Amino acid sequence: MSKNFAVIGVGGYIAPRHLRAIRDTGNQLLAAVDPKDSVGILDQYSFDVKFFTEIERFDRHLEKLRRGPEDGRIHLVSVCSPNYLHDSHCRLALRAGADVICEKPLVINPWNMDALHEIEEETKHRIYTILQLRVHPTLIQLRESLQKDNSVHDVELTYITSRGPWYQISWKGNADKSGGVATNIGVHFFDLLMWLFGSVNGIKVYHSDDQRMSGFIELEQARVRWFLSVDKNDLPDSAKSAGKTTYRSITVDGKEIEFSEGFTDLHTRVYEETLAGRGFGLADAHPSIDLTYAIRTAEISPKDELAHPFLKK
Repeated sequence: MSKNFAVIGVGGYIAPRHLRAIRDTGNQLLAAVDPKDSVGILDQYSFDVKFFTEIERFDRHLEKLRRGPEDGRIHLVSVCSPNYLHDSHCRLALRAGADVICEKPLVINPWNMDALHEIEEETKHRIYTILQLRVHPTLIQLRESLQKDNSVHDVELTYITSRGPWYQISWKGNADKSGGVATNIGVHFFDLLMWLFGSVNGIKVYHSDDQRMSGFIELEQARVRWFLSVDKNDLPDSAKSAGKTTYRSITVDGKEIEFSEGFTDLHTRVYEETLAGRGFGLADAHPSIDLTYAIRTAEISPKDELAHPFLKK
C-alpha cells in the first residue's frame, strides 16, 4: 500500500534525493514547506503538491488532513531542514500523526535525542534517519568480512568535499546550527566506523576550525586516523588533476576500500528499508551523535604519531 508523504525543507540541497526516494518507492508527495519559494523542482514529481512558505500554515494543513479521511492523511514526513531545526520538525510531524524520515544528523546534541524518544512514546509514532552508508553494497560486504575475525585494524578515513564561500555564510558555517564540520559532513562516516568496528574507547582531536577537523578514534576493533575538510585546497593532487571536487578514502590495514560508486540511490535504499520495517531509528543514530558531540567539545591534543598524514607537520 502506498503512503502519503510531506517534506519539510523542500528547497534545500538534500531534498531532491528524498523526492526521488518518495517517487521511486511508489509513494506520493502531498504537501511541502520551505521559507524559500524557489521550489520548481516539485513539478518534476507532481502538480498536486500543497506548498507553504510558513511552517505554521503547513502545520495547520497537516492537522486538517489528520482529521480527514484516512486516504488523505500524511503517513510520513521527510525532514530536510537545517540541522538545528531537525528535532523541532520531528516533533511537529509526530504530533500530526505521522512517522518521520529525517536527514542526518538527526540532532546536534545528545540530550535532544532523549526528548525525541519521549515524544515517540507519547505519540506511538517513530522517527527514522538516513544512515545511507549502512546500505552501500561494498560496505555491507566489508562488514560481513570483518565480523569473521576479532583482530584490531588500522584505519584511515579521509573525506574532503569542496565548498565555496557561501558555505560559511550559510547556516552550515555556523557550528551552533550545523554542529560544525564533524557533525555536518562527518556524522555518517563516524556512524559507519562504529557500525564496522564497534564502540568508542577513546578519542583525540588534533585540529579543529570552521573548514577542517582531524583526530584519532580508538574503537573496539580499530585504530582510526581521520581527516575531514570542506576546503578545496586540501584535495590531493590526484583528485585535482582529475577535475574532482570531492575525495573520499577509507583504508583498512593499508588496503583501500573502493566505494566511490553507488551513492546516487542510497537514499532510495534507506527509504525501501524503512518502509519495509527495517529503518534506522533513534537507538541506531545515538552513538554517532554522542561521538560527534564529544569531538566538537574535546580539547585539542598535540600532534603525535597517530595524527593523520594530511595534517601539516
